[in-house]
Amino acid sequence: MAEPGAGFDSRGVGLKIQKKLLGKMSSKSIAKHFIDDTTSKVLDAAYKIIKEYSNKKDAEKMMKYLIKIVVKVGILYRNDQFNAEELAMADSFKKKFHSLSMTVISFHEVEFTYDSVFLKSSVEECRQMLQTLIERHSTDKTKGRVDHVFHSFCDESLMDVIFAPEGKCRDLMESIVTNLRKMMDEGNL
Repeated sequence: MAEPGAGFDSRGVGLKIQKKLLGKMSSKSIAKHFIDDTTSKVLDAAYKIIKEYSNKKDAEKMMKYLIKIVVKVGILYRNDQFNAEELAMADSFKKKFHSLSMTVISFHEVEFTYDSVFLKSSVEECRQMLQTLIERHSTDKTKGRVDHVFHSFCDESLMDVIFAPEGKCRDLMESIVTNLRKMMDEGNL
């Protein structure tokens, strides 16, 4: 006969509680506790761009999804939930996302280099890698959020607005680029 409590997994319960709490928290409280100041500045500027391009409701939804995705992946990583194959995928994703960030910086800083087809392809590769990484850890709802965020950033008309040389997003992109560089310098991207 098994002892009372046999089979209890406190680590698994703790992880479930963290994920459940994440679902109940507002985007601002999540950001306040889990996201550093530099990342927060990038997200704030991205919010303003999306709000300008679309509307406040869509921008809030996008940021909520994005923050939840980042925090969930962080929770999984910190709790050693990824197997060796997934850790290799996480490393590949990080490298690809770093490359994507460098591309965004280059497109912003060097006139006439913006290439929507290349950018869209890079964003799609990141989406696929992230989906592979979270495949066995996430619900269909979370996977749908990932698709929503990445497909939204793949919108060619949004990309055209973002990278317009004298466009209305120029100052916001300058903030994003400055903070992306800072994140890279700090080893956080």
